[in-house]
Amino acid sequence: MAPEPAPTPTRRAVSPLDHRLEAATGHDIDTLWAYHDRWVVDEQHAILVDRHRELTKTQTGVVFCLRLLNRHFSGEFDVDGALFTRIDRTVDQLEEAADVRDAAAGEVLAALEPIEAAAASTAPDAQQLSTDDQAALLAIAGGAKLYEHLLTGRMSVTATSGTRISHATLRQLEDAGLVFRDTGHPVHAGQPVALTDAGRAALFAARRAPTRQTPRVPARPGTSPSAPAHRS
Repeated sequence: MAPEPAPTPTRRAVSPLDHRLEAATGHDIDTLWAYHDRWVVDEQHAILVDRHRELTKTQTGVVFCLRLLNRHFSGEFDVDGALFTRIDRTVDQLEEAADVRDAAAGEVLAALEPIEAAAASTAPDAQQLSTDDQAALLAIAGGAKLYEHLLTGRMSVTATSGTRISHATLRQLEDAGLVFRDTGHPVHAGQPVALTDAGRAALFAARRAPTRQTPRVPARPGTSPSAPAHRS
């Protein structure tokens, strides 16, 4: 009896709820995951992403069982008792994988439904962040520090990405309650700058607004770019 091949984790499986997450958040899945990893999303959305990741893992198990079942029917194997045994075993595995997937989908729905309700009741013009403010907040979300030049005394923010943000912009964002500085560190050594909860919420809401273009976030290694239009 030939051994059954192990699944090859070459890409993230598309979950059956991807389209609902994208509609509720205004982001494709790759962007949503990337924002989660950069601490842009609030706790409610972070929980949703965590549960969605678990769902995609269970969907991978369903896809593997289906492919294995298709292989059994491909004509590659002799039609004998051993084949019938493998088919029966694979059908049982597929049923178990589907049950696990359905349970994970239920967890996603429990986290998604309040977000859908909030999105439906939120006015589309609630956020008025400018394009420059959005870019500054997104850069700060990835890590940033405020430095004072020792010779000129000029201050500016340098993000981990290399983006520079003027001190005036920083003051504006601070006054709006969107960012805060850790003043326990000296400015010449670099004061860490981070988003407040209000800053994360404002950035996430602004990035999901349909009138603004969401930047393409590079796909994770081993994945293909998401294509929401092809999901059903």
